[in-house]
Amino acid sequence: MAVKKKKEKSFSSFLNNPIDFTLVITILLLLSLGLVMLLSASSPSALSESGNSYSYFSKQLIFAVLGLIAMMFISKIDYRFYQKFYKHAWWISLLLLALVLIAGRTINGAKRWIYVTETLSIQPSELVKILMIIFYAGILVKNRDELGLFGKGFLKHVCMLIPIIGLLLLEPHFSASIVIIGICSIMMIIAGCKFWHFLVAGGSVGIPGAIALIVLEPYRLQRVTTFLDPWKDAADEGWQVIQSLYAIGSGGLFGAGLGESKQKYLYIPEPHNDFIFSILGEELGFIGCAVVLILFAIFIWRGVLIAMKAPDMFGSLLAIGITALVGIQVIINVAVVTSSMPATGMPLPFFSYRRNGLIHFAV
Repeated sequence: MAVKKKKEKSFSSFLNNPIDFTLVITILLLLSLGLVMLLSASSPSALSESGNSYSYFSKQLIFAVLGLIAMMFISKIDYRFYQKFYKHAWWISLLLLALVLIAGRTINGAKRWIYVTETLSIQPSELVKILMIIFYAGILVKNRDELGLFGKGFLKHVCMLIPIIGLLLLEPHFSASIVIIGICSIMMIIAGCKFWHFLVAGGSVGIPGAIALIVLEPYRLQRVTTFLDPWKDAADEGWQVIQSLYAIGSGGLFGAGLGESKQKYLYIPEPHNDFIFSILGEELGFIGCAVVLILFAIFIWRGVLIAMKAPDMFGSLLAIGITALVGIQVIINVAVVTSSMPATGMPLPFFSYRRNGLIHFAV
C-alpha cells in the first residue's frame, strides 16, 4: 500500500511541475511565423496545382493544431515511462524502416513514404528520429559506467546505429542519416563518451565512408559539384540554389514585404518545403531572418537548460536529444538555402510544409 502511494505521489508531482513559459512562447511564435510564411510561400504553387491558394496552408494549420494538442497531452506523461521501453524503440525503428523498403512507394527515385490511402501517408524516418532518442537515452544510462572506454563505450554504441543507418541509406535517405548520426553522437558525448574517440573514428572511417557514398551515387556527386559551382549548370541542377540566393539577396535589410516575393512564383520549386527560408529572407529581409534564428537559438538555450536541470540522466539525455533534433535540422536547412553546403532534403522545423505534420509539430 505504501509503495502505491509513493508512485501516485511521484506521478502527481510530475504533473504539477512548472511549465517553461519561455520555451512555450518561443514555440508558439515560431509556429505562428511558420504558418504565416507557409501561406505566403505556398499560395502560387497551391493555386497552380489545385486552384485553391489555401490548400497547403489549411492542411498545415490542421496539423499545427493537432500537434499542439498532442504536445499538451504528451507533456503530462512522466518521461520516465519511456525508459521502460527503450529497447523496444530500437526494434520498432528497425521494423518501420524495413517496412518502408517492402511496402513503401518510390517517388523521385527514393522509397521513403508508406501510403495508407492516396491522401494519407507517413514517413517512418521522422518517427525513427524520436525512437532513437529514446533508445540512446536508455542504453547510455544503462551503460554509463563503461562509456569512457573505446570498445564497450564508444564502439559498442556506434555499432547499434549501423543497422538503422544501413536501412536509411537503402531507401535512400541520406539527410535523415546525417540527422540521426548527429543526434546520437551529441547524446553519447554528453553522456560520457570520449570526444577523441569520435575524432579517430571520423577521420579513419566516417569521412572516407561519406566520400565513398557521395562518389558511388551519381546524384549525390552532382549535388556536390553543383554546390561548388551552381552557375555551371544554372538552368538545371544549379537552378534551385541560384533562385534561393536571388531571393535572399533581393530581400536586403527589411525585405520586399510580406507576400511580395517574386521567386515563389514558380521560380523556386516547391518554395513551401525545404527552401521556405529563402522566401522568408526575400519578404522579411535580414531582420526577419535574424528574428527567426534568434527564436531558434532561444529554443536551443531553453532545451539545454532543461537538460541541465533534469532530475536524472535519462531526462537530461532526452532533452538534449530533442533539442539536437531541432538544432541540427535548422543548421542544415539554413546552410543549404544559403549555399553553404551541398543541397539535401532537410525541412525547416515549424516552417516547412510536411505531409506527416502531426509528428513534426508534436515533437
